Amino acid sequence: MEQDQQQMRNLRDFLLVYNKMTDICFSRCASNLNYRTLTMDEESCLDSCAGKLIRSNHRLMGAYVKLMPTIVQRRLAEYEKKAGELPQAAEGTSLPDSNAPLPIQQSNLQPADTNQQAPITPPSEVTASPGS
Repeated sequence: MEQDQQQMRNLRDFLLVYNKMTDICFSRCASNLNYRTLTMDEESCLDSCAGKLIRSNHRLMGAYVKLMPTIVQRRLAEYEKKAGELPQAAEGTSLPDSNAPLPIQQSNLQPADTNQQAPITPPSEVTASPGS
């Protein structure tokens, strides 16, 4: 199953590169669509374009294959370094004591003064609204 998926990815990657190359070379070289066959200029342009793209792809893949082991080693060393730092960081920081009291935060609210009360207006002094 894994091998089939890998083959499908390889085929998809190849088709993407092929389609991109075809698109680039066609847009550069096909200037006249009046004939069914390629002219000599178009054919030589397409050969040159495709050859350049294939050679550049081979050079890029060669550089990738040459550099990839060093990149993987560097990433592995960074990963191991970070993995080694995690236990040291955990030892350096201590968790708060679960039995310790929590700090009390000051509130902006003022305590209500229970000695002061709002004045009570007797019902006889309540004025009626002018529309009643």
